[in-house]
Amino acid sequence: MGKDKRPALVFANSRGEIMDYNGLEMAGRSADQFYRLEPEELIPLPEGSELFVLPGRLPIGIETESGEPELLAENPYDGSSEVSAVAAFMAPAHTAIYSAAYQTREKASLLPLFAYTAVGWLDDHFVVAAFRSDSDIRQDPKGFDQKLINKKTAAKLKKYPHNRLIQHLGKCCLTYACPAARNYFLGRWEAPLPTSPCCNAGCIGCISQQPSGCCPSTQDRIHFVPSTTELLEIAVPHLQTAAKAVVSFGQGCEGEPLLQAPTLESSIRQMRAQTNKGTINLNTNASLPSAVDRLAAAGLDSIRVSMNSARPEMHHRYYRPKGFSFAEVRQTIEVMKRHGRHVSLNYFILPGFTDDPDEYAALCELIAACPPDLIQLRNLNMDPEHYLKTVGHAPRKPALGMLRWLQLLKEQFPQLQFGYFNPALR
Repeated sequence: MGKDKRPALVFANSRGEIMDYNGLEMAGRSADQFYRLEPEELIPLPEGSELFVLPGRLPIGIETESGEPELLAENPYDGSSEVSAVAAFMAPAHTAIYSAAYQTREKASLLPLFAYTAVGWLDDHFVVAAFRSDSDIRQDPKGFDQKLINKKTAAKLKKYPHNRLIQHLGKCCLTYACPAARNYFLGRWEAPLPTSPCCNAGCIGCISQQPSGCCPSTQDRIHFVPSTTELLEIAVPHLQTAAKAVVSFGQGCEGEPLLQAPTLESSIRQMRAQTNKGTINLNTNASLPSAVDRLAAAGLDSIRVSMNSARPEMHHRYYRPKGFSFAEVRQTIEVMKRHGRHVSLNYFILPGFTDDPDEYAALCELIAACPPDLIQLRNLNMDPEHYLKTVGHAPRKPALGMLRWLQLLKEQFPQLQFGYFNPALR
C-alpha cells in the first residue's frame, strides 16, 4: 500500500450497493472517538470476510484538508438521503484496530451479534483497520473444500446415526458452517465437544441464547447433555489420528460446560485411559474453580477463560453471573497453574475499551498475579454502542491505541504469547 495514499470512505446506497467516495477518507472508531487511518493500521480485507450494511447508521469519514471527522448524510452521487454505514466482519485470526465509524439515528435497532471493523477502499480493493493475530491456518477459508466437507459429513452421520452429538455437529457444519465442526468432519486440528444446554451467566453478547425482543442469537444452543459414550466416539479417534489434535469442551452452541463437570470428568478420564495423544481443552467462563481442579486431576490439558474485562465491575455487567464473581475466575486460573497446565485468556477486543488505560492497568495486574500463557485476541461480537452503554464505559484518559496496547503488553510481559486459537500442546 502506498504510504502517500489514504483509503476512501465506503458507504451503502438505498439499494444496499456498496460504493466508495473519494471526497472523504475512511475513518476508524475507538469508543466514541474518530480517527484518520495510518498505513501501518491497514491490511487488505482478509479472504472469507463479509461486508455488512449497518441500517440506521450514517457513515463518518475524515475530511482530507482538516483531518476532522465528517458525517456523510446523503449519497454524493445522486443527492438521495438514504445512505448507510458499512463494516467488515473479518475472517478468523484477524483482530480489529478500529471499529466502523458511524452516527446512529434515533430508534435504530441493535446490530446483530457480529464484530464491526472499519473498512475502506484503497488501490482498487477493500482494506480494514486490523492485523493478523495468528498465523495458524486452521480456519482459513481456502482450506475448506465444501464438496469434501459434504461427503465426509454425510459419511460420518450415516456411520453414527444414534450419536446425538455427532448429529448436532453435522448441523453446525452444514447449516452454520462452523469452522470447528467442519474441521472435525475433515479429521484435523480442533474438534468441538459441546455439552451444556444451560448456563450460569446471562452474557449480553451470548451468541446462542438471547431474550425475546433483543438482537437474535446467531446459532441454536444444544438441547441435551451428551453421554460419555457419545463424547468418546468423537474425541478418542480425533485425538489418536488428527494432526495437531485438540478437542474442546465449551462452544458457541452451548451454555457453560462446567455445569456438566461430572460428565466432563468421566469423559476426560476415559479419553486419557485410551490415548495420551492430543490436547484436551476447556473453553469456559471459569466460574467453578473446584470443578476445574477435578478436571485437571482427571487429565485436562488446557483451559481458555472467556473475559471481556479484567475489571470486576465491567466483567459483572457483561456476564451477569449467577452465583459466581470475578474472584472465582481468578481462582480458576490459579488452580490450573498449580496443576502446571496451560491457560489462555479469550479476551474480547473492542477498540476504545480494551485499550483504555484503566482496562490496560487492570489486565496487567491480572497477568502479574495470575499469569496466563496466552491471550487470544477475539473481536467482541455485539453492537459496540450497546456494549459500551451496558458496561458503563466512562474513560478518564484517551485510549492507548490497539497497536500501542499490544506493544506495551509484549514489552511488559515478554513470556506472554498472543494468538487467536487454542494451541495443540502435544
